[in-house]
Amino acid sequence: MAGVFARSRILILACALAASGGWASAQDVPRTASGRADLTGTWTSRTMTPLERPPSQPRLVLTREEADKLAGRTAAFFAADSKQTDPNAPPPRESSDPGGYNAFWVDPGDGYSVVKGEIRASGIVEPADGRIPYRDRAASTVLQRRIGLEYATGRGDYTDPEDLPLRERCLIGFGNTGGPGMLGSLYNNTYQFVQTETHMAMLIEMVHDMRIIPIFPTAAAARAAHRPAAITPWLGDSVGWWEGDTFVMETANVHPAQSAESSIPLTKDGRIVERFTRVGKGEIFYQFEVTDPGHYTRPWKAEYTLTAPKGSVYEYACHEGNYAMEGILGGARLAEKQAAGGAAPGK
Repeated sequence: MAGVFARSRILILACALAASGGWASAQDVPRTASGRADLTGTWTSRTMTPLERPPSQPRLVLTREEADKLAGRTAAFFAADSKQTDPNAPPPRESSDPGGYNAFWVDPGDGYSVVKGEIRASGIVEPADGRIPYRDRAASTVLQRRIGLEYATGRGDYTDPEDLPLRERCLIGFGNTGGPGMLGSLYNNTYQFVQTETHMAMLIEMVHDMRIIPIFPTAAAARAAHRPAAITPWLGDSVGWWEGDTFVMETANVHPAQSAESSIPLTKDGRIVERFTRVGKGEIFYQFEVTDPGHYTRPWKAEYTLTAPKGSVYEYACHEGNYAMEGILGGARLAEKQAAGGAAPGK
């Protein structure tokens, strides 16, 4: 698993939301009995489009040739990095790399996102350079970078259960799949939305996270209903309202442990406003805006498209926290014994 997460760390920020382009007129949008645009359904966020635009890419919009070239590089990376697993092979040596999942199991997308008919080079549309406007990028991402280094090297401080990242403990999904700011990841980029007149429910397959958002008649009423700042649930405290055919939700009070590991870190004063607009039978235009003076010099925005997945949805089962915890902590106890002059490995 360490090999997979080392590679997925590269793609956590490099995976956002896929689309096919082409919007339907308002009368063609599926609606509920009360006339609301209906978001109910199963959706996917698979794409190769990164959240941030690399400095080498000055433009937001790609040509088809440019997008195909970039997608080909990513596909080649997976093809070269995939190692077949021999179930009869002995355990790998400590210094060897067992590799990640075979490429069959990963599904980050097969192309770059099309949003509003444009092939996008990044999810971020504001600021114009496509970069997150951190006040201090190093300070805001210190835990993200430490976790990435641990995945890449297989070495870290795993003395206690709490030392393991949240995703390794199977508490919330990795890669910001659940939001706020729902980004795609290495695989299982699937959501199920269930809409009623009073609530919007969003099941995130990675790792069975659930966002249940109460719906209020106005933005003012919704914002007034935020829970006290001392209550910081996983995925934050979200409230929603409708603006025409767009469902809008604002999230505050994200759990500090989640925020520290998130691709979109927030302080206690941070807010993320997400917008979902049904633009066709198989598409939702998805936007979010991040405001947090503690981390960022200005508000910033991203745009993607959620699409209806093809084929069946397969359950994501997170077992690291179920089965691997004993081995991880057992290794930590062995390391302590060795440091104290105890037995060497294998003795």
